[in-house]
Amino acid sequence: MYQRIRPWLFRLDPELAHGASLRLLQLAGGLPPAASWLQRQFAAPAQPVQLFGLRFANRVGLAAGYDKDGLAWRGLACLGFGHLELGTVTPRPQPGNPRPRLFRLPEDEAVINRLGFPSRGAGFLARRLAVQRPPELVLGVNLGINKDTPLEQAAADYQQLMRTFSPLADYLTINISSPNTPGLRQLQGRRYLDDLLGALAPLRSVPLLVKLSPDLDDAQLDQALEVLLAQRVDGVIASNTTLARPAGLRSAAAGEAGGLSGQPLVSANRSMVARIAARAQNRLPIIAAGGIFGGHEAQAALDAGASLVQVYTGLIYRGPGLARDIAAALVQ
Repeated sequence: MYQRIRPWLFRLDPELAHGASLRLLQLAGGLPPAASWLQRQFAAPAQPVQLFGLRFANRVGLAAGYDKDGLAWRGLACLGFGHLELGTVTPRPQPGNPRPRLFRLPEDEAVINRLGFPSRGAGFLARRLAVQRPPELVLGVNLGINKDTPLEQAAADYQQLMRTFSPLADYLTINISSPNTPGLRQLQGRRYLDDLLGALAPLRSVPLLVKLSPDLDDAQLDQALEVLLAQRVDGVIASNTTLARPAGLRSAAAGEAGGLSGQPLVSANRSMVARIAARAQNRLPIIAAGGIFGGHEAQAALDAGASLVQVYTGLIYRGPGLARDIAAALVQ
């Protein structure tokens, strides 16, 4: 059914279509009959995984960015995901970058975004999470700094967010790899990263993950991993969107500025997962995010060294049954 209605959805502005999907899921998640129907339609086979001291019902999660403000998480929880990662959330509300800032690349099954952490702020998301949630759902929150926060004060933003969301989430992710907040990626460097994680260590009461950029070269990745291992973070997400533009992109929007996600990242993401697994010698659990469109890509990421996978752009091109379908493929 989704493949039949997708051409109509793709006639809408991408950000408008995304907002409409969130509103529908928000409505469905708040109505018990609709939520029950979704759960029956999109039930995923169980494949329990123990990771970070948490039990995941299956290996498929929703990547950060899809539901930044926690508007639709109860509806999303009905679609077969083993975990949801909400955000990126910033301490104070901010509008993000000017529109247009989200672009489909349909010929490449990809998306370019330069959203820039639009967020209603920590207080808004905290209120959305202060309700009972399904007992088997693992809920993560992705944390970012405000655009006007100097890098030297980034730790204060992350500290504030950790205090807010540690009681509300099962794990937290430090986002230091978005290409759309000026200077943010500098936090992946050894000096900044070591100081940042050192400042956050006293506040850690739930598992803490770090999301890295796929654009790190081998030396930069080695430096980041040395810090992550020394600071004993619980895991890494590989990876965020890329500023690279692989050869062969066919869509008219391929030249837009911003981070690229989707099918063009399949090879690079698999390679990064393998690089991290080899360098960390399996001491750092990995969640693979990037180019996961089905069971084949998910299994390849697991074979490369990941323990879980996350999807986002794949939902745009494959529809709401994606988590169920991937989970089913992984248990065959």
